[in-house]
Parts: sequence; structure tokens; C-alpha cells
Amino acid sequence: MLPLRTRYLLYIVAVHAALLFLIFKWLQENKLLFIVSEVLVLISGAVAVQIYRAFGQPSQFISAGIEAIKDKDFTIKFVPTGNREVDGLIDVYNLMIDQLRLERTKQMEQQFFLEKLIEASPIATLIFDFDQRISSVNPKAVDLLQHPAEQLTGRFLSEIDHPLFKQLVNDAEFNTRTLKGAGVETYRIQRSHFMDRGFRRDFLLIEELTSEILESEKKAYSKVIRMMAHEVNNSIGAINSILNVTKTYMDAPEQEDVSHALQVAIERNDRLNLFMRRFADVVRLPPPQKRPADLTEVIRNVVRLMQPQADAKGVRFQSVFQSDAIRVSVDVVQLEQVLVNIIKNAIEACSAGQMAEVVLETGKLTVRDNGKAIDPQLEANLFNPFFSTKPDGQGIGLTLTRDILLNHGFPFSLKTGPDGWTEFVITFER
Repeated sequence: MLPLRTRYLLYIVAVHAALLFLIFKWLQENKLLFIVSEVLVLISGAVAVQIYRAFGQPSQFISAGIEAIKDKDFTIKFVPTGNREVDGLIDVYNLMIDQLRLERTKQMEQQFFLEKLIEASPIATLIFDFDQRISSVNPKAVDLLQHPAEQLTGRFLSEIDHPLFKQLVNDAEFNTRTLKGAGVETYRIQRSHFMDRGFRRDFLLIEELTSEILESEKKAYSKVIRMMAHEVNNSIGAINSILNVTKTYMDAPEQEDVSHALQVAIERNDRLNLFMRRFADVVRLPPPQKRPADLTEVIRNVVRLMQPQADAKGVRFQSVFQSDAIRVSVDVVQLEQVLVNIIKNAIEACSAGQMAEVVLETGKLTVRDNGKAIDPQLEANLFNPFFSTKPDGQGIGLTLTRDILLNHGFPFSLKTGPDGWTEFVITFER
């Protein structure tokens, strides 16, 4: 089928050719009438050309408008021509272009705002494509997952080596879950979706709840400890006073058994008082007084202190220092307490002939042992107050360690690896 414009031209040419032929055949003897007829035919041709152009003008505008829309150029507008029909078409087009430009500008501004919001968000955000591969991540997600963005995009969630995602392998359709990390970190993971061009796309939000949970937890147990310590100290002080006075009346030889029993009761009360003070120390932990210190020397001193305990148990205990002097701003007293707790736990986890070692690298300290592994079911509770896997444990050593390291701002983790070695890793910020 020929285009309409071509058919119109062919029709006009055919009509005027027929008129010229008839005029030539019938009026060639009447010169005046012949000339007038020829002039009229020429005028008719000129009018046909004008009409043709008038009909073609809207088509030209429409074609130009379509090309502009195809190129997504919404800045092109047409000016009125003086032709009422064409000007009506131009007005409609210009109005449509203005609306499209406003909508496009609004969409681009919203898209830009959303991108900036995601980029600045303190919540790790992962956005997936239609095939459930990661299409984009924000800086917080890069920091959390410890992988460059280039290594994350284009991969499935199950292909990323991270403890959080390993816990989600068998639960792909969850909405919201709260998970524990390798250390004391607690995360809330929410999965949701949005519609993109009529199809569903998922996104993942990972929010760290560690500070809020630890703060509420500390408020709860500190209140209980303060109340217990107050009542116990008041009672023990009064009871010991009565026992000491009573003991002075029991110095006669025949009362020796009673005097000894009173002394045992006094000593037991003192131990109970010490027991409560240790719990209270967790609540009254002062802020760290940081000063530059030689980390290598601090660790060497603690290793010397703990060496006799390892020797007595038959545990091979060694230290490895990859640098002679590593200076870090720390509270030495509090850090020594942390190291004593960690190394003591490593030695106690070992049997005779097994090994515990301390490895100091630039920016990282690792205390590791190949003794009893951590039960995966108990791993999430290790740093909880009053939780202990030892029969005589009080559950405050790792709690105190946790609070000291968090106050210093040192990331840490405790876990048993596939090779059977249990590692407590502390990362120092120099």
C-alpha cells in the first residue's frame, strides 16, 4: 500500500493531466478559450499543491514530535503557524510535552533523592534484580560484608561468604529475622519488594541492633545487681559484726569447735561479699583512660603471667609477635584484664598436650586453641551476662571482656573454625 501523500499526488497529477488532454482536444481551435482553460488548470494545480502542503504540515509536526519522544527529548516545542487546525494540534502536543517533561523531571528528582538516601542510610541495603542476583549495594552494606561492591553485584546471596547469609540459606522467603553475628553483634534483617516495570524486585535491609540491645540489657541486669549487692552487703556487714562479737566469747578451749564454725561462717560471708563485688564491677566499669602503649610489651607481660597456669595443666602455650613494637591507644589496666580472661579461657579449654597460642599482627590480636570446641547451639549466648559453660563459672568474664572492648571501639569475634581451632580475634584501631 502506497503512502497517503503519494496516492494524493498521483491522483492530482492524473486529474490535471486528463483536463489538459481534454482541453487540448476540444478547445484547441478556440484560442482564447483554450488559453483561459490552460490558465485555470495551472491555477488549479497551484491550489492543489497548497492544499497538499497544508495536509502534509500536521504529518510533519507529528513525525517530528514522535522522533523527539523516541529520543526522550522533551524540550522541543512547536510555535503556532496561523493555521487553526494545525495550531490546535500544536497546542495539544506542546501541552503533552510539558506534562511529560514535568513527570520526567519529578521522576528523576525522586530517583536521585532515593539513591542519595540509600547511599547515606545507616542500614545496609542490598537490591536484587529480577533473577534474585544483587544489582546494587550501599556503602554500609560494603562495610558490613567486607567485600567491594564489584564483588557483590551480580551474585546470588548464597554465593557470598558471610555468617549472616549462611543462616538464611534455608529460609529464602522470610520477612523479618533477628540474627547473631560472630561476636556480640545482633542484626535485624528485613526482606521486602517493590514493583519495577510491572515485575517484582526484592531488597534486603540489614540493621545492627547491638548497641540498643546491649544498652537495654545492661540497664536490666545492672539494676538487679545493684539491688542484690546493696542487700547482701548490708546483711553481711551486720551478720559479721554479730559473729565477731560472738566469737570473742568462744575463746575457751571447750568452745573451740563453735569458734571454728563461727570463723568459717565469717570467711564464707567475706567470699560472698567478694562474689557480689565482682558482679558490681561489671556495672561500675569506668570509661577507658586511653593512652599510647606498646601492645607487644603488654601482651608479653600477660603471657608471662599465664605461663605457669598452662605449664601446670600440661598445655603447650606459645606467643608469636610479627612486629617488635606496635603502639595503640588503650587503657592498659582494662586491656590486661581482657587478655587474662581470654587466655585463661583458652588454657582451660585445652587438655594436656593440646596447644594454645597468642598471635599479634599489625592491627590484630588472635588468641587460639585446639581444645574443646564451642557448641554451635551455645555460640550466640557466650557474651550474655551470667551465662557460663563451666560448672563453677559465674558468667561475668566474657561480659566484662565484651564491655571493655566495646568501650574501646575494638571489633572482636569468638568462634570455632572448620579446622577445630577456636579463635578470639580482636581488631585494634591504631
